[in-house]
Amino acid sequence: MTRTFLLSAAAALTLSALGAVAATVSLDPKDIGKPPIDSWTSFNGDYTGQRYSTLKQINDRNVGQITEKWSYKIVDVGAQRGAPVPVIKCTPLLVNGVLYVTIPNHLYALDARTAKLLWKFDWQDNGGHLVGQRGVGIWKSTVFFQTPDNWLIALDANTGKELWRKNYADPRKQYFSTSAPLIVKNHVIVGVGGDAMDMPGFLNSYDPVTGELQWTWWSTPRKGDPALKTWPNEHASEHGGGMTWLPGTYDAKLNLLFWPTGNVNPVFAGQGRPGNNLWTESVVALDVDSGKLKWHYQVSPHDTHDFDNNTAPIIFDRTVNGKPRQLVSQAARNGYFFTLDRTNGRYLVAKPFVPLDYVSGLSENGEPIPIPDKDPQVAGSINIVNATNWPNPAYNRDAGLFYVNAVEGKSIYYLIDDSDEPSGYGGTGSGIGVNKRVLKAIDPLTGDPVWTHEYPNLNNAPTTLGPGLLTTAGNLLVTGDDQRNLIVYSADKGKILWHQPVSANQSNGPITYMMDGKQWLLIGAGDTLHAYTLP
Repeated sequence: MTRTFLLSAAAALTLSALGAVAATVSLDPKDIGKPPIDSWTSFNGDYTGQRYSTLKQINDRNVGQITEKWSYKIVDVGAQRGAPVPVIKCTPLLVNGVLYVTIPNHLYALDARTAKLLWKFDWQDNGGHLVGQRGVGIWKSTVFFQTPDNWLIALDANTGKELWRKNYADPRKQYFSTSAPLIVKNHVIVGVGGDAMDMPGFLNSYDPVTGELQWTWWSTPRKGDPALKTWPNEHASEHGGGMTWLPGTYDAKLNLLFWPTGNVNPVFAGQGRPGNNLWTESVVALDVDSGKLKWHYQVSPHDTHDFDNNTAPIIFDRTVNGKPRQLVSQAARNGYFFTLDRTNGRYLVAKPFVPLDYVSGLSENGEPIPIPDKDPQVAGSINIVNATNWPNPAYNRDAGLFYVNAVEGKSIYYLIDDSDEPSGYGGTGSGIGVNKRVLKAIDPLTGDPVWTHEYPNLNNAPTTLGPGLLTTAGNLLVTGDDQRNLIVYSADKGKILWHQPVSANQSNGPITYMMDGKQWLLIGAGDTLHAYTLP
């Protein structure tokens, strides 16, 4: 039997005042990087970005028997209160039986067994962009929440009481935040978002106890940096974008963060910024204790198509030519799949995972070389739509496959600002024709698809804003389509094993965990969380 919980604002306030939880939440920072079993302690479950669970109580033989045990619908904010219907884009965290769920400006602590609200934190933002909110970070008994208008707020994980707050970016400069903090050792690492705003992206690291700033890394080079040669001048670099939209991944042995950086500014008008424009549109490796750059790989040199490189870089180890290798892979928004050596950033694989024709070849570093004629033109120029977007990919260790939801299709791009010093977007793009939505399982050592599932795409979506993926040792791959169906595939062959219609499209990254001897699947769809387990 499904139990649905609808809590009004009045009920939320009453429960918030109670400030009590079923168990004391305390998370040892050393446990964050461990495989998620009875908890889900960070945005990706662990530091690898794989979204892989070793659990297999629910598996390819019995997944058809799972049933919904409870759902939780957000009703205290939304259309009936004069705001847009909320969409759950977060990956919930689970610690000691407590789920932490977010939408912009709101954080909910739920009892994972009953979905009862334990406490709630509300924020009134000042000019932030309500694109989405991807979740929280937890360190010991403190939960860290980023607001749309760029405040990092530390709360008591057991009561929701505010401990401290830090403002790290000015929304008046069009910075806004959608990310979940990444907690590594004694670092709370936060990034920023922004669209066509002529400002530089950055990462900040904070002390979890005091909120003191530990280091800042800028995603475009400062004065005196040799990487400035990839820009026409320092002024262009300091206004060049490269937002750090989403959490990165981390290798404890190398002590390196692997972080994706976003689009360059001006977005579509590249004539005012000749050069590759480092370190936008890249995967960068940073020392977690100092924020120092160790290596970079630029996915889209001199991008002019808003190929925001915000998808997660997944780390894994494999044997290549008889030798163990430490690798990192990414399915980038520009349509290329990459596998790199994560010790030095050298590429092993660089291959399209959707049809494309805007690249003339690869540089000696394995970076795509864009064809200038494919840049946006005043009269229009045709190129691919965004091949993927922020929703997370996944990697299954047993099948050895990398999974990504993608779109194959075309768009026409116009140059609007053709001046020598453009700003903002400088152009626009619009999908043309019929696009194909696909789920692809890719061999990361070759870049070749092993299997592909094509969705009906009845709505002809111009790009993909979801859904995220989860994979397990039970040979499962969990995701959804754009027709309000939750779907579970076999991870090795792509066979559909189970599907369930819900009231909205899946909108977040699913999680799985053991609780009271049973494995659970938790999936967000629109304004509702759905929890499934075996009878």
